[in-house]
Amino acid sequence: MSILWVVPAILLQRLLELWYAARNARRLRDRGAIEHGAGHYPLFVLLHGTWLASLLLLVPWDRAGDPVLLLAYLALQPLRLWVILSLGPFWTTRILVLPGARPVRRGLYRWLRHPNYAIVALEIPLLPLAYGAEGAALFFGALNLLLLAWRIRIEDHALAPLRRAALR
Repeated sequence: MSILWVVPAILLQRLLELWYAARNARRLRDRGAIEHGAGHYPLFVLLHGTWLASLLLLVPWDRAGDPVLLLAYLALQPLRLWVILSLGPFWTTRILVLPGARPVRRGLYRWLRHPNYAIVALEIPLLPLAYGAEGAALFFGALNLLLLAWRIRIEDHALAPLRRAALR
C-alpha cells in the first residue's frame, strides 16, 4: 500500500483522537482537573506531525510497504482503541489529573501502567520501517522514547497521590 494512502488515514485517525481528547480535557477541566507538564505537549505535536510529514518526503510514493510490518502496525490499532475505551472520559493527550479520582485499572491498565505509550513507542518506528525508511525509524523512535521518558516521569509524579489514596 502506498504511503499516499497510509499517511492520510493515520492523520485522520489522529485528528479524530485529538477531537475526542480535547472534548475530554474540557470536561475534566470543568470538573476541576489540573494539568501537569503542559510545556512539553507542543513537542509531542511537533514530533507526530514531522513523523508523518517525513514519511511523505522520504518514502517514494510508489513504494509498497512491507506487508508483515504493515500488518504489525495495523495489529496495534485495536490495542490503541482498547486503551482509549478503558480510560473513557479520562483519555486525553495531556496529563490532566482530577483530584479524588481513582486510577483506572481496567483493560490493558490491569497489566501495564502506560500501555498507550508502549503502543506509540512501537508505532513510531514501525511505520517508517515498513517503508524502508530506517533512518526515520531510528530518529523518530529515539526522539519519541526520550519525550516519553520525560512525560512518564511527570505523569507518575502527578498521579502518585491518587495511587497512594487508592491503596488506603
